[in-house]
Amino acid sequence: MIIALTPAVVYLAIRLVGLLVLAWLSAVNDESLLGNLNAWDGQWYTEIAAHGYGGVNPSMVDGFGHRYPETPLAFFPGYPLLIMAIALIPGVTTIGAAITASLVCGVVAAYGLARLGERLGGTRRVGLLLVVLFAAAPMSVVLSMAYSEALFCALSIWALIGVVERNWPLAGLCCAAAGLIRPTAAALVGVIGLAAVISIVQRRDSWRPWLAVLLAPLGMLAYIGWVGVQTGTLNGYFELQARGWSSAFDGGAKTAQFVVEALTEDKSVFETFTVWVVLAALVLLALCVWHRLPWPLVLFAAAVLVLDLGSDGLMYSKVRLMLPAFPLLIPVAIGLSKRRPATAVTTAVLLVFFGSWLGAYSLTAWEYAI
Repeated sequence: MIIALTPAVVYLAIRLVGLLVLAWLSAVNDESLLGNLNAWDGQWYTEIAAHGYGGVNPSMVDGFGHRYPETPLAFFPGYPLLIMAIALIPGVTTIGAAITASLVCGVVAAYGLARLGERLGGTRRVGLLLVVLFAAAPMSVVLSMAYSEALFCALSIWALIGVVERNWPLAGLCCAAAGLIRPTAAALVGVIGLAAVISIVQRRDSWRPWLAVLLAPLGMLAYIGWVGVQTGTLNGYFELQARGWSSAFDGGAKTAQFVVEALTEDKSVFETFTVWVVLAALVLLALCVWHRLPWPLVLFAAAVLVLDLGSDGLMYSKVRLMLPAFPLLIPVAIGLSKRRPATAVTTAVLLVFFGSWLGAYSLTAWEYAI
């Protein structure tokens, strides 16, 4: 029983440390802890969950301070729907439901990581270290907030477990659901679809890969199609993102410019740190290839990085948007598992407290990284 609960206990313990550090910095900066947990995108999600797309508070604006009738459509419906379901419980507020949803989804993600890590690394220690690294990653504070990252990561992890274990119905269903959460699902749809097609060509697993091919893109296509109908243009969702948040794929031109400026000019410490995390992610991707991780995992991580780093928009959010690229952490977990227990534990503790401080700092002192 204790062994079965370990991933949940480890994950929740780390997130508790993060919440305590956030509560401390919120108090120091004379801010509300609950307000910080519902900051930025969280306000959009809870408003949509409480009032629907048409009832979002008209005072809420896009990244340029503008508001159009279609502005709320920039936020996918999957997470608000989950919030609405939990809020049906008597006495549960919308914000409480949002935070509860994130914590529960984080636990689901933790069990998936533990399973995947043990399968790839050969020991339970690798699985648990992978849970620690994910829960303590830079900007992991969003896993405790009214944000969709925890839900999307949980679905992505289990979808890829479905691919690795050739459980195609699981892969297809999780991918379809992820397509209702955030546009990063495009990376998952591509990987699931390609893996299923390869299985079909090799005539493996009977009809099941066909099910994954059909299910995987349904969620994302359905929502983007619906937004297209609402806006009157097939490209409506992407035009909305570009107009409201300057979020458009530019091949990484803006990100490259940001990296060069941060490394050569007088920028803030946080901006410089963001650049080093980006560079570290690229190194970790190379390590994933060197460790010969299953290609669907490597391709998914690479696709997430391409979508994140290849897009314009708020540069300070780059680290947060890399959170779903969890396969990048697998080589680190495998490496730590081979060290002495004292070394692994010390490293993990340092990462937990650093990650907790960074997330809390970005919400209270810096306020531009989410």
